[in-house]
Amino acid sequence: MNYKQYIEINSEKRFGKPIIKGTRISVADVLNWLANGMSSKEIIQDFPELNEEQINACLFFAASKEGHLGIAS
Repeated sequence: MNYKQYIEINSEKRFGKPIIKGTRISVADVLNWLANGMSSKEIIQDFPELNEEQINACLFFAASKEGHLGIAS
């Protein structure tokens, strides 16, 4: 997955935290919701500007940054 299609880092938005393009929703927000038991469907219901691919990109981004996928950039 090319998470860069969905995620950007811009120092002028959310203090340079990774966010989902076109939103002010950070990757950390999405990961926190998932970690607290929300399903992707529930997240999308609460934040209809998001879709399943963006949520998966957040997971992929986090995994790649932890080195599990060996593609961190």
